[in-house]
Amino acid sequence: MTFFDEIAKFDRAEVTRKIYATTDKQVEQALAAVPNVSLEQFMALVSPAADKYLEQMAQISHDITRRRFGNTMQMYAPLYLSNFCTNKCTYCGFSAGNKIKRAILSDAEIIAEAEALTKYPFKHILLVTGESPRKAGVEYLANSIEIMNNHFEQVSLEVQPLERDEYSLLMDKGLHSVYIYQETYDKERYPLYHISGKKKDYKFRLETPDRLGEAGLYKIGIANLIGLEEWRTEAFFTALHLQYLSSKYWRSKYSIAFPRLRPFTGDDSFAANYETSERNLLQLITAYRLFSEDVELSLSTRESPYFRDNVMRLGVTTMSAGSKTAPGGYSNYEENKELEQFAVNDDREIYAVEQAIKDADLEPVWKDWDRSLFKR
Repeated sequence: MTFFDEIAKFDRAEVTRKIYATTDKQVEQALAAVPNVSLEQFMALVSPAADKYLEQMAQISHDITRRRFGNTMQMYAPLYLSNFCTNKCTYCGFSAGNKIKRAILSDAEIIAEAEALTKYPFKHILLVTGESPRKAGVEYLANSIEIMNNHFEQVSLEVQPLERDEYSLLMDKGLHSVYIYQETYDKERYPLYHISGKKKDYKFRLETPDRLGEAGLYKIGIANLIGLEEWRTEAFFTALHLQYLSSKYWRSKYSIAFPRLRPFTGDDSFAANYETSERNLLQLITAYRLFSEDVELSLSTRESPYFRDNVMRLGVTTMSAGSKTAPGGYSNYEENKELEQFAVNDDREIYAVEQAIKDADLEPVWKDWDRSLFKR
């Protein structure tokens, strides 16, 4: 059985109905249940009724996070290798239907990007590509990981879904983590956003974390794309996915991200179907933390400096800084900025973000020391 079978047990409309029918008493019962919040109680924490309890949720989330993770913030940088993509997706700047300039980095260009980033303390790099197996397939990814292992302690991927044996091969090359986002868990509406290409296969994408768990990957990251569908219901299915994975593949660590739709360059345009405010996003962050003490919560530069600075102590454990979303963006941003996937929101220089973290009485951590204990 995979998560495709698990999610089929739930009626999406009924989940939504329960969330919106939540009473104050049910929210209070969920808060009293921490740290043993059930999925049913998680519905209450993401409900409209929970909004008036947000300050209490934030305080509990803060206390759990500091107790579990200490006064630390893990740091990483995304590094884009390619913007070629064979999928046509309505919400993405890399969509095959979007008329933009395309590029894929050569070995020399990958090294130039690595050297540009090694000027900073980053030890964790997230390699990102569009989904184009012919341009940036397993062989290309394996080679890129090997190059990056000469410059960084950890190399993670956010690329097209692969088969289990392909993940095993990349693990042998030094792969640390994989982040794979379902975009939406709504099976009926999924085809509306994924017009053509391999990504149109809902089941194959949904089962990717199962293949990662079977391969024994160190860390698996999941998320839904915030803005496509109603965020409270999507959050429930993301939490369901987390519970399923952490129970079945308990040797792996897990991460949840909060990718909100951002503007992108090109002829296509896409407006969020469901607006999600910063207050809503804070409710999401705290609800996930009350649901799971162990899950890593990652906040990227898609969010504003003001928001990131004000929520970093309230449940978030991982942040990016100085991000460029174009291939070649670190070594020559002005020349390559037209290649970017989306416009970042927090465009502060890396050390400015580091200082903001310190101002919040947190310690920026550039290396996963836990993982280092198991190396060599």
